[in-house]
Amino acid sequence: MSDLPPADGWTVDDLDAMPDDGVRRELLDGVLLVSPSPTDIHQIIAGRLMVALEESCPAEFQVTQGVEIRMNSRKAFIPDVLVATDQAARRRTRTYLPHEVVLAIEIVSPTSISMDRITKPALYAAAGIPFYWRIETGDGLIVHAYKIDPEHEVYRPDGTFQDKIVATEPWKIDLPIARITPRYL
Repeated sequence: MSDLPPADGWTVDDLDAMPDDGVRRELLDGVLLVSPSPTDIHQIIAGRLMVALEESCPAEFQVTQGVEIRMNSRKAFIPDVLVATDQAARRRTRTYLPHEVVLAIEIVSPTSISMDRITKPALYAAAGIPFYWRIETGDGLIVHAYKIDPEHEVYRPDGTFQDKIVATEPWKIDLPIARITPRYL
């Protein structure tokens, strides 16, 4: 495989042909996006959040991280944490389709600000993913929750949490922020 992009852009088939080397590769309209390795803070938040959500997650869902959402043949993203339907999870796959994802969660890094605040939420909503959470780590840890407005295919704010995440959808969640906050944030 050439390091030069194809004339008509990269596709998910090109992603499949790339080495399984731990590099995070995403596609935006055929443009290959390669992200630097996440920081320890980022990974601690993702790991703790995944475990905490899994503890209360009902059987019809599964919590995971680092699994790709294939939006179409030229668009694929990897949320930091996601919740998929159990039916989709039973396929034991490396990729999900948007209709199989219930909640996508992004942890904002200095290199992902525009993607996590603007681009990904707009595209996740357009794809019909019902819930989106964005986690900011500036002054402490803040979780911004959004719920889709399916008629307009956009997310509407559904809560901002600094002490405790309290949600009734996609299931009842009552999670102290301290539980997912790294020791040295």
